[in-house]
Amino acid sequence: MVVITELQKIGIGLMGFGLFFLLFGVLLYFDSVLLAFGNIFFLTGLIFIIGFRRTAHFFFQRQKFRGSFFFLGGVSLVLCHWPIIGMLVESYGFVLLFRSFFPMALGFVLSAVNIPFLNALFTSSSSMV
Repeated sequence: MVVITELQKIGIGLMGFGLFFLLFGVLLYFDSVLLAFGNIFFLTGLIFIIGFRRTAHFFFQRQKFRGSFFFLGGVSLVLCHWPIIGMLVESYGFVLLFRSFFPMALGFVLSAVNIPFLNALFTSSSSMV
């Protein structure tokens, strides 16, 4: 059984607010203030959920340096009021950081949502039945 602490609950809320502000900032034509708040809330929520030391360890691993550089550089560009370029750089860094996680997330989504055509498309078997 996994025990979720009060700080982790606060972190989940902060990450939710961060994602909301990021989405809302993109929908409002890359509003730099909303994107900056979204980035700050998202990173603060991540720190609350997994802790400061584990967050620093995740971002500053040797094999993830390039992804961290682009992600945090994009956050910095958004904070310096260059929202479009910052979000592009940040998105590239996000993909580099979490590319090993995407196949696992896709497998989880496909197992949770049973859509026969998509399951057949993404499984390794050659049969569509």
